[in-house]
Amino acid sequence: MKLFVAPLQGYTDAHWRHWHSRIFGGADCYFTPFLRIEKGEVCRRTMRDISSALNDGLPVVPQIIFRDAAEFELLRNALVEAGAVRIDLNMGCPFPPQMLKGRGSGILAHPDRLAEVAGQVRGDNEVVYSVKMRLGADSPEQWREVAGLLDSMPLKHVAVHPRYGRQQYRGELYDSEFALLASTLHHPLVYNGEISSPDDIHMLQMRYPGLYGVMAGRGLLARPSLFVEYAAGCEWTAERRKESHLKLHDALLEHYSGLLCGDHQLLARMKTFWDYAPDFIDRRSLKRIQKSVSLSDYRAALAQ
Repeated sequence: MKLFVAPLQGYTDAHWRHWHSRIFGGADCYFTPFLRIEKGEVCRRTMRDISSALNDGLPVVPQIIFRDAAEFELLRNALVEAGAVRIDLNMGCPFPPQMLKGRGSGILAHPDRLAEVAGQVRGDNEVVYSVKMRLGADSPEQWREVAGLLDSMPLKHVAVHPRYGRQQYRGELYDSEFALLASTLHHPLVYNGEISSPDDIHMLQMRYPGLYGVMAGRGLLARPSLFVEYAAGCEWTAERRKESHLKLHDALLEHYSGLLCGDHQLLARMKTFWDYAPDFIDRRSLKRIQKSVSLSDYRAALAQ
């Protein structure tokens, strides 16, 4: 079972990946938040993060989001020029501004556009590709319309979050559709979605014996030791998880203190660390952390 870190915009940046790998490890690969076209050109800020990732020694795969073959080509060429030999294709983003423009999960509603991209992937001998996708944009059956296109591409694996785009991160998981997809596609499959404990990974392994791997994002932010615990076959105590979680927090706080200017910027960045809160922190403490208005308030809330 491969253990992959999902790309989460605003969370799993180069700094988080570096310190997670140093303090916890356990991941076979980290996938970067998606690179996109912004005002007609490749987003420079994200490109800097990816360029740094390609040279820091971690097993990292950059991801791109696109609405058509033209955007795909621009993004692909920028990454190859930066030294990338692996690229992940985002066909799963449920964020409405992207999805409604036909990017992310939105491209699953446009088989004609996806067919052009598939042709480019088939003709590319320089890059190894993988896909991260939803079951569809508007329904959990929509993947069936593009299954042939997915199979036509030489893909390392296909990671599937068994919801459709309009659900975003709420509502039921369509595991019956995932099972049908698993029996239809010929690519190695990775399960992504609602993985928050080692037991969740064990259950998926039993339910889908041929599964190539799992990919965790939100669950890993709340429990950074998730993969290490699973690999060791032993769950950590709450105290050990708390100590290591705070160690990651403190490393990031020190790191960002040297990059960001003033309490406002630093607090805005560090408060996102608690957006996916671990189970050992109570609601009252979390609220105090989130309401802190100065770095001294923030540190006092953490100490309590």
